[in-house]
Amino acid sequence: MRRTRNAVGLHGSRRFKSSRLRQLVIYLMNKNANKKQKVTITKNGPYLVSGGLPLKKEISIVDEEHCPVEWRETKKYPAKENYSLCRCGHSKNKPFCDGTHLKIGFDGKETASRDLYLKQAEKITGPELDLTDAEDFCSSARFCNLAGGTWNNVVYSDKDNCKENAKKSACNCPSGRLVVWDKKTSQPIEPKFEKSISIVEDPDVKVSGPIWLKGGIELESADGKKYETRNRVTLCRCGRSKNKPFCDGSHIQAGFNDGDESINE
Repeated sequence: MRRTRNAVGLHGSRRFKSSRLRQLVIYLMNKNANKKQKVTITKNGPYLVSGGLPLKKEISIVDEEHCPVEWRETKKYPAKENYSLCRCGHSKNKPFCDGTHLKIGFDGKETASRDLYLKQAEKITGPELDLTDAEDFCSSARFCNLAGGTWNNVVYSDKDNCKENAKKSACNCPSGRLVVWDKKTSQPIEPKFEKSISIVEDPDVKVSGPIWLKGGIELESADGKKYETRNRVTLCRCGRSKNKPFCDGSHIQAGFNDGDESINE
């Protein structure tokens, strides 16, 4: 009988803990309500989005050589002031959180460096463009393969179409790993985005990709500190990245699939 009582007591404790965690997520969402547009990471839980940030889905389109060349919007989600996005990869209501992280004991520990982008990046110099490359941010979107590669096009940026190819491929890099800089102005060449969030799909390799923050959205860690605000950032949503909260391309090896029709055609 003693073992039975202990088992019941343990089960009840787990239920109580899960209930308290759900209440905490709801509290944090309400706390962020009607505040500025931002994404808050919760400890071992979802991303809390506040400020009415638009949410859509985008897929990468490839050419005949299977090189990604452009992004195409396929879906707009209904507008919401606040919502939570799955971070563990196991929600049955992707891209939204359904509390599954509590059941599986998701370990969402943030391991990414807090250093600024330029401190993490290497610099490649060309005649008309420079390139900064922070490899740890790579989400394996592969737009950098265009026309011989972004790096090669920067090195030969005074030749033929190399300059435009370098700018196009770097600006399509969703994670912002690659940034091209105009040598004359010493300014970065960045795509102009409204503040919004995109759910990425990669039909060519049959996987679902990361969460793409666009337009300089504030990102706050679970410990309350802020990451550098950047024009382009990709966040892990398969739960496998070793550079959390950022995507490191692990969704490809994991075969992450959120059920999108573009992946399952």
